[in-house]
Formats: sequence, structure tokens, C-alpha cells
Amino acid sequence: MKLVHLPDRAVLEISGAQRVTFLQGLVSNDVAAARPGQAVWAALLTPQGKYVADFFILAAGERLLLDCVASQRELVASRILRYRIREQVSIAPVDLLVYAAWDGVADFPGSIAAPDPRLEAAGWRVLSPTTLAETASLEEWQRHRLLLGLPDGPPDLEADKTILLEAGFDELHGVSWTKGCYLGQELTARTRYRGLVKRRLVPVRVTGMLPPPGTPVMMGGADAGTLRSGSGDLALATLRLEAITGSALTAGDAGLTPIVPDWLRLNLMPG
Repeated sequence: MKLVHLPDRAVLEISGAQRVTFLQGLVSNDVAAARPGQAVWAALLTPQGKYVADFFILAAGERLLLDCVASQRELVASRILRYRIREQVSIAPVDLLVYAAWDGVADFPGSIAAPDPRLEAAGWRVLSPTTLAETASLEEWQRHRLLLGLPDGPPDLEADKTILLEAGFDELHGVSWTKGCYLGQELTARTRYRGLVKRRLVPVRVTGMLPPPGTPVMMGGADAGTLRSGSGDLALATLRLEAITGSALTAGDAGLTPIVPDWLRLNLMPG
């Protein structure tokens, strides 16, 4: 089992009798599916359907725990509280350490753990009140998730710009199509049923020095997308569909070769 602490992650606690029904109307996935040993991956969107933040939802007794990017924790709390009117819910930061575990079965007494709901190969999410003995490096985790094509908040996902289906939220089980209305649902549904996805977030192999996130990706002399997070010779990039199966992609002085994961469907039209 490989285990590593994720220092750029933090946890919010949502408590109160109406915590599930309240959050259900705000996020992209089915909050009621979160239970001990089963996490949910979901996103908070603008009313126009653009990305605000994403997080894992884990259930622990009479509370929901949101495993989110640490720099987004205050934003997530304030956005959620903005929509509280008379609901009996409260939200607050909680001192839990976030770990990722993979290549084995997680068994961490005293911790709250659940399989990563996106992909079986992704491993586990582990929330612990105490420090755990790490068996892997942060670089190993980054390469593991990059090769799988898993986004990790910004810079992989852009606030007020990213559409969920561009970033794999459909295939990676981050959207419920049956749970009912939520903030930003209209654009998400329209994007799927009208086949409006023109770009996808995909892993790329990098030849040469890794450019910084935000570097434009070019195919010949034409814009093909944007580079996102990376580590060594691996990165994620948001690419136009024609660029994913094209050739001679570059970002700065580096060459890029797309790697299409088994789970990714370039055609997201239902049926």
C-alpha cells in the first residue's frame, strides 16, 4: 500500500439535521449516496454552470466531511452558506489530515476512509486526526493521478470557465443525471444532450522541459488548448477534440503526446 499526505488539501464539516437535503440542491452529484465507506465526488457550480470548486464528500456519523483543495476551503464554505436560508445546517473547518492511498487495501484504524469514487485504480481517500506513516512521495502520487487523467482542482479546473464534462466529470462519476435540480444543472445537462463538448482534459507525455501551467498548446500554428498541472514528463492539458488525435503538439519548447485513458469517451452523447 502506498500512502502519502496531501498538504494542499483541507476538510470542511457540514452538520445539522438538513445537511444532506441542503447540499443536495447545490452540488453536481447525489449527496445521499455518501455513506460510511462510500465517498462521492462533486462540484459546486455558478448559476451559469461553470466550475467553482470540487470536493469529495465522506459521511461520518451525523456530519458530512468535504475533502477539498485547501486554498478553496474558505470559498466553498462561503458559497454554500450563501444559499442557507432557514435550513438547520452549519459548516466549519475541521482539523483532519488528508491522505491518498493506492496499490493495496486501506486499513487505517481511527481514520475515515473510502475508495476514490472516480476510478478503482485511483485508490482511497483517507481523513485522519493524527499523522500517519507515509510510504510514498507526493511526486509518486502526482504521477499516479496524472497518468490516470484525474484533475486536482486548480490549475486543472478553471474557476468560472471549466465546464464539468470537459474535465471528465461524467465518466469519473462526478455528476448525477437522476437526482434532480442543483445549481448550474441546466448548462451541464444541455452540454451533454446536445453534444456541446469541444475540449477535453487529457494526460499528455512531455518531451523536453515541462512548461508551467497555462502555457498555450499549439498544433502547427493553431491554438490547440492549454497545459495544466504536471510532474516530470507527465501533465494534463485541456485540448480541442481534433488535437487529441492529431500530431505535432507543442507547449513552449516542449513536445506533447496525448494519452487517452481507457475511461475517457470522446463522444459524450447519451445512448
